[in-house]
Amino acid sequence: MSESPHYDVAVIGYGPTGVTAANLLGALGVSVVIIERKASVYSRARAISTDEEVMRVWQQAGLAERLKQDMLPDRPIDFVDAAGRSFISAVPTPREQGHPPQMFIYQPAMEDVLREGVQRYPNVEVLLEHECLRVRQDDQGVELLVAQLGRDRLTRVRASYVIAADGGSSPTRGQLGVGFEGRTYEDRWLVIDTKLLNEWPGYDRLRFHCDPDRPAVDCPTPLGHHRWEFPVLPGEDGQELVTEAAIWRLLGRQGITGENVSILRAVIYSHHVRFADRWRIGRIFLAGDAAHVMPPWIGQGMAAGVRDAANLCWKLAAVLSGALPDSVLDSYQAERAPHVRNMTRRAVLVGRIITERRPWITALRDPAFRGLGRLGRLNRALQAASWIPACRYRDGFFRTIEGTAAPGRKVPQPWVLDESNARVRLDDVLGAGWSLLHLGSSPDETWQAAADTVLQVLPAGAAPRPGAVVDTDGTLTDWMREMRAVALVLRPDRIVYTAATATSPLTSPPPFLNRQTTSREKAA
Repeated sequence: MSESPHYDVAVIGYGPTGVTAANLLGALGVSVVIIERKASVYSRARAISTDEEVMRVWQQAGLAERLKQDMLPDRPIDFVDAAGRSFISAVPTPREQGHPPQMFIYQPAMEDVLREGVQRYPNVEVLLEHECLRVRQDDQGVELLVAQLGRDRLTRVRASYVIAADGGSSPTRGQLGVGFEGRTYEDRWLVIDTKLLNEWPGYDRLRFHCDPDRPAVDCPTPLGHHRWEFPVLPGEDGQELVTEAAIWRLLGRQGITGENVSILRAVIYSHHVRFADRWRIGRIFLAGDAAHVMPPWIGQGMAAGVRDAANLCWKLAAVLSGALPDSVLDSYQAERAPHVRNMTRRAVLVGRIITERRPWITALRDPAFRGLGRLGRLNRALQAASWIPACRYRDGFFRTIEGTAAPGRKVPQPWVLDESNARVRLDDVLGAGWSLLHLGSSPDETWQAAADTVLQVLPAGAAPRPGAVVDTDGTLTDWMREMRAVALVLRPDRIVYTAATATSPLTSPPPFLNRQTTSREKAA
């Protein structure tokens, strides 16, 4: 038994949620230890897409542009009937977050880049091939008993807080006795990952084959890969379906042969809809699949975990530095859980459209959606409303203001001109801390002292100058006017904390907020 130093945060699990947390906390100067059972990135591609809000999180980690080199943006989406005819055709609607609304990914390559990013931070220690056997907490922190796999060695690790991002079967959640409510769907699905050899018509678009006899998902993935998913139908043998003969039989139904692809791997999995009863247990926080799992239909399982990390990490850093009280951490579940449940409901709804197997319903469904598609603007509005819900918190760490709906929402990220006339994304001007944006009214002096960045938002065509950004396409100014806000205070995660209207001033800063004591400035 050996003793380890004390860390600010221990992260259990080094998948997309854990590695995102490691990058965000590392950039904030927090001392972190990562505990991960596997020796390297999991080779099977599980998630297949991500969205612009997640890319904005990875932008904050300084990795978005590198990650996008290995992604496919803005591919069309088709829902097709048994004859292969489209009855819904869509392109995801942008939410003005500064990145393409949907990006197809190859998860192992993506995780490699994120792990390389962690190597920038000497304050983050990564323990691969280590397993957390036990967690015990007291008023001062958490003790973790860690085993180095393959060696007869145990280590006690102390941390002020713990993020358990150790998957849907989370041993940490089990140790803590936290319930995991929900259901596992009876349908099992065969996932086939392939290497692209020769292209075929429509290979570069996502297609949901809504054939009641044999539903299927046909998905492009970058770096020369392609994926299919098929349900295991009643009476079928799952073990037989993963054989090469059965795989080629299924792909042949889609017109795919060995000239088009080579098979990399095939695996069967089940869909789950589950939510942890509690996401905070004292000093331990559940995140990602440890806190919630959902079906894959709208590609938001991994994305939800990245959003968890973005919501939680800046709060942990602020509490550790003394800038905010520990009670702020209670807002993590209050903010994230409703959004995750909303996302899950939409995923289940899309799944029902894809997997409907009653012919009489599909006979009504397909022409109904085709008719809707001819309605133009109404069709686009329904698509935008039914796909990925916009980030809006109804309860949490922000101050509602009469006359504006801005607090609790994520502010758009347009391209702007900075004081040197360079065209940059808004977040790159704002930096990592609290921000005050205003349209020219006298900004609140208290917030000027508390915020890390104070900027006037100038209209398109204005001359760049210090202390201001030029909103070149009017995205931000239009949004502020729509929200009836003349000033916004943004948290580090770009959620509006409070706002001012023409008749209502900004509310006061949180009493503990003191930017002079942030961990970033301490590190400097």
